[in-house]
Amino acid sequence: MTGTTHACRIVKESQIWNNSKMDEVLASVAEKIKNFAVIYLVDITEVPDFNTMYELYDPSTVMFFFRNKHIMIDLGTGNNNKINWALKDKQEFIDIVETVYRGARKGRGLVVAPKDYSTKYRY
Repeated sequence: MTGTTHACRIVKESQIWNNSKMDEVLASVAEKIKNFAVIYLVDITEVPDFNTMYELYDPSTVMFFFRNKHIMIDLGTGNNNKINWALKDKQEFIDIVETVYRGARKGRGLVVAPKDYSTKYRY
């Protein structure tokens, strides 16, 4: 993950065969966020060390990096390392990326999401 140091890197880890709703959201927002973020897709079967380091056990995970540093995001779920569910709203994802980018540019390693997702999976 080298290249421009002023862009937030969004890394989506999954098995390549896993075509999820999140893939559609990432593809649809890529053009809109290209000035401050770059999206990378990683096949987790090809990088087992990365899986162990970041505890990637979910079918699909999105993580954020800035200047080769992992940026954590407080989504209210207790897991600040990654998003491990599919966001279906494009604007919601763009808002998260903007928040991560602004916080990371200020040197923050942990940013607070614009929305609390703690009730996402309540029945």
